[in-house]
Amino acid sequence: MTDPSTALPSDPHRVPRAGDRPRVVIIGGGPGGYEAALTAARHGAETVLVEDRGIGGAAVLTDVVPSKTLIATADVLDQVASSHELGIRDADEGSAPGAGALNVDLAAVNQRVQRLAAAQSADIRASLEKEGVTVLEGHGRLRGPSEVEVLAADGTDAAASTVLATDVVLLAVGARPRELDSAPSDGERILNWTQLYALESLPEHLIVVGSGVTGAEFASAYRALGSEVTLVSSREKVLPGTDVDAADVLQDAFARRGVTVSSLSRAATARRTEDGVIVTLTSGEEIAGSHVLMALGGIPWTDGLGLAEAGVRVKDSGHIETDRVSRTSVRGVYAAGDCTGVHPLASVAAMQGRIAMHHALGDAVSPLISTQVASAIFTSPEIAAVGVSEQDVADGVISGEVLVLGLDTNPRAKMQGISEGFVKLIVRSGSHTVMGAVVVAPRASELILPYTLAVAHRLTAEQVAGTFTVYPSLTGSLAEVARRATATATD
Repeated sequence: MTDPSTALPSDPHRVPRAGDRPRVVIIGGGPGGYEAALTAARHGAETVLVEDRGIGGAAVLTDVVPSKTLIATADVLDQVASSHELGIRDADEGSAPGAGALNVDLAAVNQRVQRLAAAQSADIRASLEKEGVTVLEGHGRLRGPSEVEVLAADGTDAAASTVLATDVVLLAVGARPRELDSAPSDGERILNWTQLYALESLPEHLIVVGSGVTGAEFASAYRALGSEVTLVSSREKVLPGTDVDAADVLQDAFARRGVTVSSLSRAATARRTEDGVIVTLTSGEEIAGSHVLMALGGIPWTDGLGLAEAGVRVKDSGHIETDRVSRTSVRGVYAAGDCTGVHPLASVAAMQGRIAMHHALGDAVSPLISTQVASAIFTSPEIAAVGVSEQDVADGVISGEVLVLGLDTNPRAKMQGISEGFVKLIVRSGSHTVMGAVVVAPRASELILPYTLAVAHRLTAEQVAGTFTVYPSLTGSLAEVARRATATATD
């Protein structure tokens, strides 16, 4: 088997399969790709992973791991700023703590971000090598459904290509930040989300364009770090498509923390000035700041993959069409992750990759069920959700009951000075089968798991309510709101 560190051959050549083992070639080393590679290798397949931007992909190197590491620092500052009710005082002055009492060394924060991302990438590479996966550093593209051509990493040196004959192909190439032609990123003042970690000093005034998950998370984090923040939102409220009550809590939190939200506004252009940026809205209004983050979603990185030549169907958006076991329109070719447009979540990409390999290699497999996917938004407070939504109930899509319990009655929340947040449970009418849930709280991303299990295993509210919880704990509210379904049934 090829040594993982071996460079691409100097002359083009075709590499046939080795022996009777099936060969799996994976293009893309993010969660969808590396989880698929580990699964395939553990099933005895000869497995080759082709990656041109670093093992771990955007999730590890420029997106999920870096952003959540930055947010971890912001969380600490946020806790300090809200700890005056806990009796914590400045040792010298005896004053209540506040965000202004601490400074952030952003260069040190970003060095830690990059160090942790690199370490995670190295850990993943070590796991791949341990399982016998061959890692080729280069740009992969299809040459039909059963051949993958590997070029130099920039995708331009066809003379140095190698062609791999293969039985199964998985495309896991991810997505890149969407940008406006009138606001091209420069990596210094006009930034996309991959470029924030090169900053050495905290933006004095960060303008965030886009109020979806990425925009909301960075607006929340940089305000906690100490930046003045203006959020440009094309909608009336932040987080369009999210639970309305959860969005309201975050909108109120933004107002209380001093985030300026410019609602029903769209950015037309962004340009540099001598010492900052000016964002011009379509209304003609101008917003001046020190930096601007363009958080406008992602574009699938499917150009140059040879999809059309291989007959792989794509959507108008450029996303690869897949079914619930990750198959594309071409036999033997699968796809996973952000390039499919299913859910832009690392956990979903990883599951899609594993499902693809189980299916391709003949294992029994359960298809991806969207209503069992848990997601989280790492703002302050966090927002986590799973299953159907309250809007589905309101629209008559499903017949259900919606139960809500604020955290203001939870004893652990009172002890920790938590004054905002709630638990929402959606159960089927009559049977009380748990169909969905929303948690708004610190560490909601951790608290959603019991409800995710309930949705996946079709547990009832009574079963959730009858499960022991620790007292005092925030999880107590997860069971308490379920008991309300039981009480409703007996009224």
